[in-house]
Amino acid sequence: MSDHPLLKIENLHASAGDTEILRGVDLTVNRGEIHALMGPNGSGKSTLANVLMGHPTYTVTEGRILFLGEDVTEAPTNDRSNLGMFLAFQYPEEIPGVPIVQFLRAALSNRTGIDYTVLELRLRVMDVMRELGIEPGFADRYLNEGFSGGERKRNEVLQMAVLEPALAIMDETDSGLDIDALKIVAEGVNKLTGPERGFLIITHYQRLLDYISPDQVHVFMEGRVLTSGGSELAERLEAEGYDGFREEASA
Repeated sequence: MSDHPLLKIENLHASAGDTEILRGVDLTVNRGEIHALMGPNGSGKSTLANVLMGHPTYTVTEGRILFLGEDVTEAPTNDRSNLGMFLAFQYPEEIPGVPIVQFLRAALSNRTGIDYTVLELRLRVMDVMRELGIEPGFADRYLNEGFSGGERKRNEVLQMAVLEPALAIMDETDSGLDIDALKIVAEGVNKLTGPERGFLIITHYQRLLDYISPDQVHVFMEGRVLTSGGSELAERLEAEGYDGFREEASA
């Protein structure tokens, strides 16, 4: 096992065009940890998720991203993915005509370098679906086509379980979900948590944390981490909102 943190973000600045959005982010996620990044709309949370995965819209102007000790600041998205980074989207795209099992076969082959047969992959997916309590026919549906919010989240949990990323970044994946869909996400995270995997859960709401116990909570505002702590920070945000943190930051 390496002594390096799973993810280490150092003084990260990033812009979209001429607009600076990230203004010096410092954050470390170790193996086996769940981190919750909480901030109001427009604080730069989703920008951070996209920058971590190498989205071309954003330019890193200062700082660096280390994943498993390797500097991936300039690495293309597919390299980061193959190393073991995974991004669960707020609004996953529909891909008509592509069954989930075929998508997973291509993604897992890229991730591992192993050319799985359809049968090998189907057996693996069926095992994972049984563990997650997902009905068998789900794997043959087209990717997110006609899916409810809960089904889209169930699909992303399935992807995480099959691909086994070292780091799963969840970008406001709880946004707009009813309580049943929220529980799907939480149960998936709790089942997939392990000593070699980390989670960075980016959210606007405290309610997901009713079902997941984060090791650290970070308050993210104005493009940087203002403060970090335990679950008491999430409880304070629920009770007081972000105004108190704004006042402390400007004091």
